[in-house]
Amino acid sequence: MRIAQVAPLYESVPPKYYGGTERVVSHLTEELVRQGHDVTLFASGDSVTAAQLVAASPRALRLDKNCIDQLAHHVVLLEKVFRQAHEFDVVHFHIDYLHFPITRRRPVRHVTTMHGRLDISDLIPLYDEFRDMPLVSISNAQREPLPWVHWLATVYHGLPENLYRFRSEPGKYFAFLGRISPEKRVDRAIEIAKQIGIPLKIAAKVDLVDRQYFKAVIKPLLCDPVVEYVGEIGEGEKDEFLGSAYALLFPIDWAEPFGLVMIEAMACGTPIIAYRQGSVPEVIEQGATGFVVNDLEDAVAAAKRVPELSRKRCREVFEQRFTARRMAHDYLRVYQRLIEREAKRAA
Repeated sequence: MRIAQVAPLYESVPPKYYGGTERVVSHLTEELVRQGHDVTLFASGDSVTAAQLVAASPRALRLDKNCIDQLAHHVVLLEKVFRQAHEFDVVHFHIDYLHFPITRRRPVRHVTTMHGRLDISDLIPLYDEFRDMPLVSISNAQREPLPWVHWLATVYHGLPENLYRFRSEPGKYFAFLGRISPEKRVDRAIEIAKQIGIPLKIAAKVDLVDRQYFKAVIKPLLCDPVVEYVGEIGEGEKDEFLGSAYALLFPIDWAEPFGLVMIEAMACGTPIIAYRQGSVPEVIEQGATGFVVNDLEDAVAAAKRVPELSRKRCREVFEQRFTARRMAHDYLRVYQRLIEREAKRAA
């Protein structure tokens, strides 16, 4: 099958540091190539892939100090995609809704995976207008604000089976990995660690929009001796960071669409303590790969029960549910549905 993958340009594919969407696009692209499909990746020029790369910007935009208008580069991306769109059996978009007005007017077989939050009131009139766009969700919870749009499937994220090494023995610290922002609630993670008396290592970036929050709310909490702020880490460091942890703390306070770090931890054998928000109950198997909690009291009680969890079982669930091979298989079924639907219409 001839497949185009269209990635956002904010990070390279795969990203050098933080970037869940671009990381998923990379895993999907490489697995499709491995399975023998003819794949073209539209992404930033510093991306690394076995597919054919079409660069829409010289480098990832977030780390490009000379980039002021990020949207301008995405307009170029759309032009490059639609210039070649007729060459593909399916065009798979990962850029939210930017292409909707064009795909409505061009005879292109396409699907869009929604990677972000959809519980935003501004999105309602947009998706109401574009109800015909074929979409894929990354969790069933992600769909809840917009249940009436044209959902084709839910496809959970997946990782290459050999990306993270299983570690049978637990480490001696809690891990927090991701972004420091109000909705990620690293302050909760700090409080859990303080009450349990187990060190917490925080590997997280701080976006420009969250710098004031970091300075005013989080930075004073980092002085506690139980806390070590590592900063943003790269992909090559995550295996050791997550695999050597006692447990991953995921104390979110928002409608998380998926939460890639949860399955990264599972791949290492590291269990998770996560708040019951968004996709969390779909990803974590209660009492098997971790504990889903409702509040701080629950979280502290769950942290004390981590020794009850099997690290081997965490890895087994990852292999059963969250591999890149399974993810690619699910998307290929979506692609085939689109092809068969069009064939029926043409008959």
